[in-house]
Amino acid sequence: MPAPIPGRIATQIRINETIYQKAKLIAQLENRNANSQIEYFVKKGVEAYEAEHGPISLSHEE
Repeated sequence: MPAPIPGRIATQIRINETIYQKAKLIAQLENRNANSQIEYFVKKGVEAYEAEHGPISLSHEE
């Protein structure tokens, strides 16, 4: 198992195979690995949500 990366957690997700294949292709075009590309998509999704609904406060950040 790879060594943990500080500030990140390891997780397992289930994702539609077609979406995954498209994300992998985009990752190649953007010179990222698939994991980094999916992380980028999630980050952009959270940013879009917060832009519409306001910041999300997590209890450990207060």
